[in-house]
Amino acid sequence: MELEITKDGFLINKEDWTKEIAEKIATEEGIILTEQHWEIIFFIQEYYAEYSLTPIMRILGKAISKKLDENKGKSRYLYSLFPEVPIKQAARIAGLPKPPSCI
Repeated sequence: MELEITKDGFLINKEDWTKEIAEKIATEEGIILTEQHWEIIFFIQEYYAEYSLTPIMRILGKAISKKLDENKGKSRYLYSLFPEVPIKQAARIAGLPKPPSCI
């Protein structure tokens, strides 16, 4: 199956997303997905499902701190998982649209 993606590597149809596709995107990004990665990926997917938008980094950190764990919402932790730009990489791997704050 040929996936339709934007020039920035984001899925055009989020319904095409699967865990296997996430693994492939992550590998292309140089990331080996762990339980910690999946926790953030599933969190932003739930956030998107509830609010119909991909959160900006500051909002993501606050939401994660509130719902999961204060330390997991910190930039240092998120950058340890997604070293490029956490919300951009996590959204791409999660099959979500490009966050509005990302150029």
